[in-house]
Amino acid sequence: MQMGDRIKEERERLGMNQSEFAAIASATRKTLFNWESGSAAPSAVAVAAWAPHGVDVLYILTGQRQAQTGVTLTPRQAALLDNYEHTSEEGKKIIEGAAFAAAQPAAPVKGSAKRAA
Repeated sequence: MQMGDRIKEERERLGMNQSEFAAIASATRKTLFNWESGSAAPSAVAVAAWAPHGVDVLYILTGQRQAQTGVTLTPRQAALLDNYEHTSEEGKKIIEGAAFAAAQPAAPVKGSAKRAA
């Protein structure tokens, strides 16, 4: 399988059309078409731009999949993890605290519960 085929496969795996996928790499749909057809190849900058959006960059470049954990991340999840990995220890603690707080069940609003008569 050629690089262009792998680019198309990753785009389709993520459910993106050519225009959306090209825009992430600051390219046009026509340029992406050229990459997918094998008549041109993306720059390292273009490929790197896809990484935070859940694209398996190693697969595109080498044909080898990254180690699979059994979990497929959405682009939002991948971006969140990337932000976490590229922040300071203080930033990591803030992100962890926010995630913990957001995962807690909402407390009942005072006075909203029905009272027994």
